[in-house]
Amino acid sequence: MLSHQKHHLIHGFSRNGGHMRLTKKVFLDLAIYMSSFGLLIGIVFPFFMLVMGIPSAYVMTVPFFLSCIVAGVIVGTINIMLAKTVVGKRIGLLSKKMQFIVGKLNDAKSLSDLEDCDSQECLLPVDSADELGESAQAYNTLLQALSNSIASESAVRSFNNLLSSQLELEILAKNAVDRILRYLDADAGAVIIERGGEFEVIYSFGIKDPSGIVANENLWKLFESSIMQRNVFEGKLAIDCTLLSFQPDEVLTLPIVYKDVPLGLLVIATRRILSNRSLQTLEMFNQCFSLALNNAITYDQLQKLAANDPLTGLYNRRFGMTRLTEEFSRSVRTHLPLGLLIFDIDHFKRVNDTYGHTVGDKVLVNLAKITAMAARKGDLTIRYGGEEFIVILPGADKKDCAYIAERLRHMVEESIIQMGDIQIRVTISIGVASYPEYNVENEHALIKSADKALYVAKDQGRNMVVFA
Repeated sequence: MLSHQKHHLIHGFSRNGGHMRLTKKVFLDLAIYMSSFGLLIGIVFPFFMLVMGIPSAYVMTVPFFLSCIVAGVIVGTINIMLAKTVVGKRIGLLSKKMQFIVGKLNDAKSLSDLEDCDSQECLLPVDSADELGESAQAYNTLLQALSNSIASESAVRSFNNLLSSQLELEILAKNAVDRILRYLDADAGAVIIERGGEFEVIYSFGIKDPSGIVANENLWKLFESSIMQRNVFEGKLAIDCTLLSFQPDEVLTLPIVYKDVPLGLLVIATRRILSNRSLQTLEMFNQCFSLALNNAITYDQLQKLAANDPLTGLYNRRFGMTRLTEEFSRSVRTHLPLGLLIFDIDHFKRVNDTYGHTVGDKVLVNLAKITAMAARKGDLTIRYGGEEFIVILPGADKKDCAYIAERLRHMVEESIIQMGDIQIRVTISIGVASYPEYNVENEHALIKSADKALYVAKDQGRNMVVFA
């Protein structure tokens, strides 16, 4: 029924649209029309000559009639030949170009060839200011749009392949920003993620002060939106170049969202205004990146769950011992010292019995924070078990260990834990061992020697540092 209506509509348009079709071939219709018109002119011409005052003796003869008819047919034929030569050649060229492009599209391996389709091979010359010129221009515009679309698809596919196998957050962010900047010919970029209610720049390139982005007062609004913002950081972001710093002409901020859950922000800064096509491709990049970033964040969380103590956030015993083995091997190999502190909370059982395990957990969390402040950057803190902790001090000799251990003991002693109206103070006892001053064969012997020193500290009154 629908097909019949469509057929009726088409034929109705052919009859009523002003274009009478006699055959299925346009040039054959044109030949019939022109030949008929030439024949008509040949028949009418003698009577026109009479009107012009030519004596009938000259024009109203069979030879003259036949001559006019033949001339009319010849003129019609010449017109047909000219039309086929001029118009038909152009249409034929358009047909050949379109068949050539269709052939490329049918061959999947040749799709990328359209990205660099030169004027000689793919495009039509636009050398007339009429419908034929407009048709050629429309074809070229369509081909350029197709080429751009294929180029964008190829870039997005390559971008997706680059990210799909990477689960390390920092490396993933670096790969994504570097590829986007190269594709857009942009100058600077950054990836910001949200962790525990705070923003963190996990990678940036070309931005002089990435912390300035995190401090922006509008960041939360951008984070919670799902729309790309332009020029949000205008005047507040300096691009760092080899010889100069300058203000960007355009800064784009794209929320990174996965299944309606905001993960972070992608910031791109450039010295030029990006085209709409570039912006569309950037948004496709961002969609690919959101999936990869979600996978990386999930992987990072699983790694932390496997490596970290859930209460304190410190390394757990299993992961911590693996790191100690690595650090001890490195110390032996490089002949650099390695320090080890082992400590626990004095009378911790009394804290739990008096105030309950909730308060006891609070004390443990507070101790983990103090230890992080007392230790140096690069030191490793492990929750060894219960209220017992270990701090690994790479490169620390006996003097360094003594300073850090005493600083930690003093900070814990001065710390006050407030629980409602209750103020709680605790102290710790610390055993210290340093390799190679204390010569041991392996990391287990180093722990054992520090543990013995800890028990000496307990026996001598607690709240003190004792060396092995």
